[in-house]
Amino acid sequence: MNLLDQYAAVRARTERICGPLKTEDYVVQPVADVSPPKWHLGHATWFFETFALKPYLEEYREFDPNYNFVFNSYYETIGARVVRTDRGNLSRPSVDDVFKYRRHVDNAMEKLLKRDMPNDLRDTVILGLNHEQQHQELLTADIKYILGHNPLMPPYHVKHAKKSYCQIRAANTFLEIPAGIFEIGYTGDGFCYDNELGRHKVYLQDYKIAQRLVTNGEFLEFINDGGYENHMLWHAEGLDWVKSNRTKSPMYWHNINGAWHNYTLDGFAELEMAATLCHISFYEAAAYATWKGMRLPTEFEWEVAADLLGWGERWEWTNSAYLPYPGFKKAEGAMGEYNGKFMINQMALRGASEVTPPGHSRGTYRNFFHPHLRWQYSGIRLAE
Repeated sequence: MNLLDQYAAVRARTERICGPLKTEDYVVQPVADVSPPKWHLGHATWFFETFALKPYLEEYREFDPNYNFVFNSYYETIGARVVRTDRGNLSRPSVDDVFKYRRHVDNAMEKLLKRDMPNDLRDTVILGLNHEQQHQELLTADIKYILGHNPLMPPYHVKHAKKSYCQIRAANTFLEIPAGIFEIGYTGDGFCYDNELGRHKVYLQDYKIAQRLVTNGEFLEFINDGGYENHMLWHAEGLDWVKSNRTKSPMYWHNINGAWHNYTLDGFAELEMAATLCHISFYEAAAYATWKGMRLPTEFEWEVAADLLGWGERWEWTNSAYLPYPGFKKAEGAMGEYNGKFMINQMALRGASEVTPPGHSRGTYRNFFHPHLRWQYSGIRLAE
């Protein structure tokens, strides 16, 4: 597929994700970490306008000069921007205006992509496509949060594909990985993010890693055993989080008259015990692992075993802080703000999830979030 076709496919997928939404859904921002769908549509478009069209298409004219302030996310190099917590206050531009903005930029990008491109522009466009794919996943998680915290808990789409599960899953088995020196990090000619580069050797002791992720039913055993009340299982910061938020179950779980239910993209339903656990914070993942007498794998242990694991259902918390690899260097200018400045106070997650765009992840992909966050599709894989 040529770059123009790739561009068209990625851009179309973003809009398909928004297809089931009502106009009112596009503007809601229930919490700081959830951005309104309208903002995602505009921000991904702003990226191409700012980093591809303005520098490389001489005849390009901005759709609206104010949009740089509205849709810049965190790029200090680019200038002032709307504070993240205020994105939900943007009743203007309208949803119609944002879609017109997308058409305006797409038409200009089509002209640009039909021309001979220098390598740096091609690299920027490819980064932009991967950036929009990241936002597709964030967009889906944000939509779920918006609808799942609506008092009516409306389904995202009644025709959303729903998985069926066996009533009982087989016991979790563990892969045994012998001690040794392993190479970590991306190698190859395809796309990767800068935080995957700096391939280097690590020494790992013998370890075991689970072949499947923890299920809802298995985590319910932790709840029924008083897991949220047992201070011995928690990091001190995690216990403070549990107490201050009065957390008693994973996000979207509700106990109604003694029966557990949860919100899914298909709407509100009884909890599927055999389904893979989802929307878990690092604190909860670590406490559950401790309760099982085990631990979470490091991101290096995960990567070494990745080819042998069935991954892709959930982003999997690791016990590794999100830090730079040896030799990591920030790129010059705004692109240097993409990953490097977030390498503090966050934990690494590996894998992918059921809402990750096809082909977007790989065994070296490094996701990262603060340990209390759980609106993303995150789960637990045990190690020992």
